[in-house]
Amino acid sequence: MEQFDPLVMLFLIVAAFIAAFIDSTVGGGGLISTPALLATGMPVSLALGTNKVAATMGSLASFISFWRAGKIQKKVVLLLMPLSFIGSALGAYVVYLLPAALMKNIIVILLVLVAVYTYCRKDWGDISHVKKFSLTLVTGIIIMVFSLGFYDGFFGPGTGSFLIFSFLFLGYSFVDAAGNAKALNFASGAGALLSFAISGTVYWVYGLAMGISMIFGAVFGSRMAIKHGASYVRPLYLGVTSLLIGKQIYDLFWNK
Repeated sequence: MEQFDPLVMLFLIVAAFIAAFIDSTVGGGGLISTPALLATGMPVSLALGTNKVAATMGSLASFISFWRAGKIQKKVVLLLMPLSFIGSALGAYVVYLLPAALMKNIIVILLVLVAVYTYCRKDWGDISHVKKFSLTLVTGIIIMVFSLGFYDGFFGPGTGSFLIFSFLFLGYSFVDAAGNAKALNFASGAGALLSFAISGTVYWVYGLAMGISMIFGAVFGSRMAIKHGASYVRPLYLGVTSLLIGKQIYDLFWNK
């Protein structure tokens, strides 16, 4: 796909806004934006790289919104963002060297466990009660952030859900967990984008146009989350996680 098409541009801009609105709070926007790019006839590698341009711009807007609202633990995320960036850059670099089929099987199982656990904990994430940090806990967090950054660069779907779940497990509220997750999502997106840009698998015209649309969608979605809190974020989180599970199962068994 080499020629610019105004109708394709309009289609991608609308898809980007919707994707960013959802992604700004609970992740999973790639469920909309990536298929939209593939529907235009782009090769998979070019669609993934172009999507990273837009997604990184949207993540930045969402990150800033949560930051300005005081819904991000600044000291924590500033220490973790470099790990997410490096992990994602490495993940994108080896994207063609590792078997994606094995990763998909593992992700389906993990997403199901995350959804079931979150659903059973009815009052989980209503308020923050952060656990005391120990050396073991900090080590676990470092490994988790680097691993999820690598996964985001290598494969991607479900990264936001896993990050939110991780922060919820540490005792953060849904809104604070979403804010922290978006900070790390931005870092991992930037790392992956660097690798895609170096490899030349980015369609910049569409990517930048989608990115501008995602900025508006991300700001709107973030404000909704900050305003309505856990009562809004929790059901959206469970809904998107369920869609991710369905998408991965479909890809495994019917879309080979």
